[in-house]
Amino acid sequence: MDKIIYVVGMGPGNREGMTLQANEALERCDVIVGYTTYVELLKPNFPEKEYVTTAMRQEIERCKLCYDLAAQGKQVALVCSGDAGTYGMAAPMFELLPEYENRPGYEGISIEVVSGVTAANSGAAILGAPLNHDYCIISLSDLLTSWETIEKRLRAAVTGDFAIAIYNPSSHKRKDYLKRAIEIMTDAGAEPERVCGYVRNIGREGMESHMMTLGELHDKEVDMFTTVFIGNSRSYLQNGKLITKRGYSI
Repeated sequence: MDKIIYVVGMGPGNREGMTLQANEALERCDVIVGYTTYVELLKPNFPEKEYVTTAMRQEIERCKLCYDLAAQGKQVALVCSGDAGTYGMAAPMFELLPEYENRPGYEGISIEVVSGVTAANSGAAILGAPLNHDYCIISLSDLLTSWETIEKRLRAAVTGDFAIAIYNPSSHKRKDYLKRAIEIMTDAGAEPERVCGYVRNIGREGMESHMMTLGELHDKEVDMFTTVFIGNSRSYLQNGKLITKRGYSI
């Protein structure tokens, strides 16, 4: 039997928000490995599976568990919220592969990435069409990226007039990061009247969405389950939807 580890983007976590390919990979596997919160979202839909979980910030340990389980002959799925290749676990799984591929008992293990719907896409659909032209995604988490680098990327996004999706805008230890980011973008030329929005708990119970200006967003408190959308200089609100023009003559 082929030793395949599926790295699966599970979207927001409900079955309706999952791609058919992701659903099929989870049906095919014997054991599902993931962060505890995400695994709990899957259990009602896949009750017969074996589950292995780790806490937050144990991502590399989680990847290593997948290799060990695959070496035991199990079909393994490592799950991530959203898309596995967008701030997900696909890259570390590939980075670890050279360490395992020549180890006795681990020969023949391969990785198959199964794409999912990242929050930029699922959240944008709720707000309307905020990312309908060139856009970028920037995470405000400085656990793995320095704040200096994040600041450079924020300034570059405004200079390039990109629409922006912001991940990880806040946490218990980073309550003021979104406010700081908005001040940086305003200093880089983003006008306070620029239209913005955010969605919390995308595709999950308690989902809520809001639209406002960049100046109004500055004073909002959001959490780590929120994705923020900032329009470009031509974005606008129409009938309660946030729209970024594609450029067609209409």
